[in-house]
Amino acid sequence: MIADLVKKTRSIRRFNEKRTIPVETLKSLVDLGRLSASAANRQPLKYILSGDPDTNEKIFPCLAWAAYLKDWKGPEKGQRPSAYIILLGDTTISTEFWCDHGISGQSIMLGATEMGLGGCFIGAIDKDRLRNELNIAPELKIMLVIALGEPAEEVIIESTTDTDGNIRYWRDDNGTHHVPKRPLEEVIIDSYS
Repeated sequence: MIADLVKKTRSIRRFNEKRTIPVETLKSLVDLGRLSASAANRQPLKYILSGDPDTNEKIFPCLAWAAYLKDWKGPEKGQRPSAYIILLGDTTISTEFWCDHGISGQSIMLGATEMGLGGCFIGAIDKDRLRNELNIAPELKIMLVIALGEPAEEVIIESTTDTDGNIRYWRDDNGTHHVPKRPLEEVIIDSYS
């Protein structure tokens, strides 16, 4: 059921780095993104796939992880992603990408979850460094990086009513990641009874 898949698809930031992800799996995830909706059906997104440890080592330091976890600089070796999908906007096709990368990215994340993988959208990117490290052409706008791997952490959704309205995610003493979500009644402004 789609509701269960959406609830299970959480931002995973610690992975079993030893579990590799074959390039064919990454291609099948990108295919889900490719088949997703695109503004005016322009389909301007391009993708860089990396499951190669050497390329992953170039990508990792270009990313910032979990801004709310002030004392955490990102996953340690052994818990880093075993793959990445970089979403790019091809400016030779369009100069406006609207929310295409978000739509495509969510399709990729849902597919990854269905496969028993986890992922994390990362928008805090040192784009100049990533462009130089991977020799990304200047006409390709770096939009988003999705880190992927076998989850090595538990993520729990809870209500903001349990956290005094605080929306900041946090980890408990056992390392469980808690993600407060606003109640449905709070996000619906007008309903028809």
